[in-house]
Amino acid sequence: MSMGKPEWPEIGDLVVATVVRVERHGAYVSLDEHGNKEGLLHISEISSRWVRNIRNHVRERQKVVLQVMRVVPAREQIDLSLRRVTQDERRKKLEEWKKHRKAETLLRSAATELKMDADDLYAKAGIKLADQYGSLYAGFEAAAKKGIEALLEANVPKKISKTLEGIAKDKIVVKGVTIQGELEITSMEPKGVEEIKSTLLEATKMALEHDAVANLYSLGAPKYRIEVTADDYKKAEAALEKVVRFTQEVWASHDGKISFNRG
Repeated sequence: MSMGKPEWPEIGDLVVATVVRVERHGAYVSLDEHGNKEGLLHISEISSRWVRNIRNHVRERQKVVLQVMRVVPAREQIDLSLRRVTQDERRKKLEEWKKHRKAETLLRSAATELKMDADDLYAKAGIKLADQYGSLYAGFEAAAKKGIEALLEANVPKKISKTLEGIAKDKIVVKGVTIQGELEITSMEPKGVEEIKSTLLEATKMALEHDAVANLYSLGAPKYRIEVTADDYKKAEAALEKVVRFTQEVWASHDGKISFNRG
C-alpha cells in the first residue's frame, strides 16, 4: 500500500492501475496505490463508443487511470471505469502519482540513512509534511527551496529534518526563475571577514519571506554574487530587494562600505 493511501479506494476516486489480464468481458487490473488490490474494468466502461476489440483499448502491463464506480470490501470487489476519465484528469493523476512515488523513494532513502523503519519515519515526518504542504512531495519541494526551516515549520524533529533537507536538495529540482546581482562589501574592523560572512548568511534568510531561495558566492573579496530563485520574477525581485536592503541596513553600523550592482 502506498504511504498515506487508505487500504480501499472510495467511490469517485481516480486511481492508477496496472492491467493484469484482458478477458472478453473486460480487464482485470491491480491498483498500484491500494496494496495491488484487484479491480474489474468492465467492457461497458472502457469507452463511450462500441468496443469491437477490447485489446485496442487496453493491454496487459499497461498503466491506466480509472475512476472508482463501486467498492465492496466484504466481497473484495472494486468496479472501475475508463470512459469517465478525461485526458486532463489522466495527465494530472499520473503526474501526482509519479511525484508521490518519488517522494516515497526519498523518504525510504532517509529511513535507511537514519536507520529507521520507513513506516515509522512516515508517521513521524511524512504525515506532518503532507498536512503542512498538501502532499509528501510538496513537502520535499519546500525543503529543497527553503531548507531546514520548511521542515521545522511542519514540526518535523530536527535530526530528521537535517537528513530530509539534504536528500531534498540533492534530488528535487527546484523550478522557477533566477535573478542575480553583485555585492561589494568591505570592512576596516578586526573581525571584518567574520562579520561579513555572518551578515550575508543572515541576509539570505530574508528571501524565505517571499517564498524564494537566496545563495551567495564569493567572487574573491570584497565581491560576492547573489542569486535568488523563486516561482516567478515578481517574487524573485521582491526577495532580492529584501536581501540587499537588509545587508545595507546592517552594514550601515559597521566601519566599511557596501555597494550593489544588478547583474
